[in-house]
Amino acid sequence: MKDNNDMPGHLARRFQQIAVAVFLAEVGDAGFDLTPVQYAALATIKTNAGLDQVTLAGLIAYDRTTITGVVDRLVQKGLVERRASSRDRRARELEITDEGRRTLRRITPAVESAQRVLLRGLSAKEGEDLMRLLRKAIAAGNELSRAPLREVQA
Repeated sequence: MKDNNDMPGHLARRFQQIAVAVFLAEVGDAGFDLTPVQYAALATIKTNAGLDQVTLAGLIAYDRTTITGVVDRLVQKGLVERRASSRDRRARELEITDEGRRTLRRITPAVESAQRVLLRGLSAKEGEDLMRLLRKAIAAGNELSRAPLREVQA
């Protein structure tokens, strides 16, 4: 039997634990109360105004059944609004608020710092290689996920 440190799944889980801890520390030190998923959702809503929750879940590769809680918290924080859809009365469109835009502008340095911290043990070339290999492995396994990444439908 292999040691845990020889298993990509174990290493991926450990890296995720570290990534979340670093993100929360950097963002918290900057005075913000956002999780990595909330940040990803907020940034995606800003870029794709008017999208619905199912589309949002696909764009950030998040489970469709639990995205509601993420959006609920963003709404409670005043960063996002739900509006009735002009295309489907049953659906709600998501819009970033002015406070959401301000938060994204102000939180960006902390998020960028977190990304640098995650790669600090690597040379610039090793960091680029890690990112390239992560993207490649994720693309190859995307459809195996319970929440596969989905592209914006034009």
